[in-house]
Amino acid sequence: MFQQKKITYFDAQGMKCPLPVLRVRKIMQSMFDGEQIHITVDDPKAPDDFKHFCHQTGYKLIQIDTEEKVSIIILQK
Repeated sequence: MFQQKKITYFDAQGMKCPLPVLRVRKIMQSMFDGEQIHITVDDPKAPDDFKHFCHQTGYKLIQIDTEEKVSIIILQK
């Protein structure tokens, strides 16, 4: 039987880097492998910070969508 993976949503709007990455790192420690987190950020530096974070940790960067000044970043543990 197929079991759907849990998705966590985190709104980091108004936070300046590196705070979004630090908060997401803590959240992801309690997540199971394969689960995703969808992060909403408005700091223009955040997409690059999350790319670097994934490179360092081995988490998978699924997608970055930026529209106007807000980015949605999807990571998988």
